[in-house]
Amino acid sequence: MAINIFKVSGSDLDDLVFSSRFASVIAAQAHGDNNPIVVHGGGKELTELLTAMNVPTRFVNGLRVTDAQTRDAALMVLSGLANKRLVAALLAQGVDAIGLSGLDARLVKVERLSLALEFVGKPVSVNTRLFTQLLDYSLCPVISPMSIGDDGEMYNVNADHVAGAIAAAMDADLLTFVTNVPGVLDNHKSLIPNLSGAQAEALIADGTVFGGMIPKVRTALEALDAGVSKVRITDLDGVVSGNGTIFVRNPISQKSGF
Repeated sequence: MAINIFKVSGSDLDDLVFSSRFASVIAAQAHGDNNPIVVHGGGKELTELLTAMNVPTRFVNGLRVTDAQTRDAALMVLSGLANKRLVAALLAQGVDAIGLSGLDARLVKVERLSLALEFVGKPVSVNTRLFTQLLDYSLCPVISPMSIGDDGEMYNVNADHVAGAIAAAMDADLLTFVTNVPGVLDNHKSLIPNLSGAQAEALIADGTVFGGMIPKVRTALEALDAGVSKVRITDLDGVVSGNGTIFVRNPISQKSGF
């Protein structure tokens, strides 16, 4: 069975209608010929909790500094409410979902990204044996990006990077970033079904890809650089239909299948 990694943002999951439909889409994957692994981020609840805790937000070179209080708040939201809410939604769809974080059994080991950012990590290894065992038991792992360092500290990690690391380590057939857009559009607002890294960079350079789509495309390219063979940006309709924009490391001449 194919291994497909799905990354979804916590901001999207804050929408209960989206969350319910996302769970039904993953259920169709799990009940079909795919082994899904879901990686999720945080949403507005993290900001609300930090506000309630009177924890100020600081940035260094545009990146959020994660001090111990911020890290602990992220742990509460990401590995607590956000994770278990998604697990519950999947269980309601008949999926044997199991909610974990990168901390559990050292599923994802990280190293500190920089001293200035404090408890922010970047993935360095993935416990592929445990992921394989979970899939062998027909379980659907739902992963919060909180992870563990060799120093024994807990780190907050960009969920996109965790999804890319898992997809690369598991030699996944496809990594899908589930968004609220069907994919990358050309100047005529038509979906571009396939892009190589070089083609994507050219579209950014000439302005075809602009605004909020730029970080989405950059994330897909970073996943390719991490070793993922095929990455897709799409919305829930695209997951169902098999459409979206697929990125590969080498140029392709025809549309790739799902």
